[in-house]
Amino acid sequence: MTKPRLSFWQIWNLSFGFLGVQIGYSLQNGNTSRILSALGADVHELSYFWLAAPFAGLLVQPIVGLSSDKTWTRIGRRVPFILGGAFASALAMFFMPNSEFFAYLLPPVIFGATMLLFMDTAFNVTMQPFRALVGDMVNDEQRNIGYSIQSFLINVGAVIGSLLPFALTWAGVSNTPSPGEKVADSVIWAFYFGGGTLLISVLWTAFTTKEFPPAEYEKYNNVTAEEKEKTSFIQIVKTIPATMYELGIVQFFSWFSLFLMWVYTTSGIASNVWGTTDSLSAEFNEAGNWTGVIFAVYSVFAALYSLALPKLAKMLGRKTVYSLSLLAGGIGLFSIVFVGTKYGLFFSMIGVGMAWAAILAMPYAILSAALPASKMGVYMGLFNATITIPQIAAGFLGSMILMSMGSDPVWMLGVAGVSMALAAAGVFFVKDTHDIRE
Repeated sequence: MTKPRLSFWQIWNLSFGFLGVQIGYSLQNGNTSRILSALGADVHELSYFWLAAPFAGLLVQPIVGLSSDKTWTRIGRRVPFILGGAFASALAMFFMPNSEFFAYLLPPVIFGATMLLFMDTAFNVTMQPFRALVGDMVNDEQRNIGYSIQSFLINVGAVIGSLLPFALTWAGVSNTPSPGEKVADSVIWAFYFGGGTLLISVLWTAFTTKEFPPAEYEKYNNVTAEEKEKTSFIQIVKTIPATMYELGIVQFFSWFSLFLMWVYTTSGIASNVWGTTDSLSAEFNEAGNWTGVIFAVYSVFAALYSLALPKLAKMLGRKTVYSLSLLAGGIGLFSIVFVGTKYGLFFSMIGVGMAWAAILAMPYAILSAALPASKMGVYMGLFNATITIPQIAAGFLGSMILMSMGSDPVWMLGVAGVSMALAAAGVFFVKDTHDIRE
């Protein structure tokens, strides 16, 4: 039996909580290097601190996916995990920018790294069920629309989160640390706002979304008695669809690229555009704010582009759109190496935005169509390894690559561009089992 067709607002509510999650995630991406540098981390060590996040995702998401597949409560199967992760991540957001005030417990940079680990673990607990929730509730015909709306909300959240420190500075909040302190008030208050918004938006999804009860879910997803039998985790791994492995190659180069961009953009443009490497200087903090601005710019392009993705996928096929979008991202990232003005960086972000929108929608639309409904959560959780493993690799290799490039962090963005172009090439080896044009 086919799943019922959902209204636009039903699909919207399914993913609305992702708006707040992405505000928090964007604040983390745009400001973690800035915070850790202010707390005393060396630029050559930054990629190691960032390893906390992908390690957390690698361990947490398969567990959450498997658990949510087997869970049913009065508020659903995915929603309890979404809520729990949201409350934990908001708490970490309140603590991380205040790490220096917990020096009596741990050195500030270690406390900050610990909060990063806690925050990202909680983000992963929240995000994985959101991916599976769309797969659970949306029928095949609306699958591209479902993940495109999710991509749109993610990018609107990214715009807000990325711009928060810049907007607060414009409103008069100090963008340099107070005497004797390390982290600027603009960053601290941005994290407070982000944590609060995260909680409100996730509660919206929880109260407006009614998941299918078990019997109804099994009927709509054609779950057979054989699929309902208990399966060991080893058996699940052995039966991973080939599509997941094929997408994994694309994901590796995509997320290797994104990790380098998140870690080195502030340092790279501070060096290339502002001519400074002093993490406590006004110029470095201005570069930190501008990183938020250009991340917001690529998120605006991504939000607009995500609205066009369903039509483009229907016209050209998901694979073609996916590949061309990643190639545009590679060109955009590589161009940053040659941009010497802060406004010139806006043009580089056009391609990055196209790639980001496609990364958030296309692999999930392709993959969810190839997965058995009864194991949607665990397979989506395992698929997260294609996000975390490349970030772990980039974290370990980042310092060595940076030193081999002459220690100028802007060249790491060139490496990111090459990696994204390799991802674009890898798309042609993916088999899309449910191409919408067919």
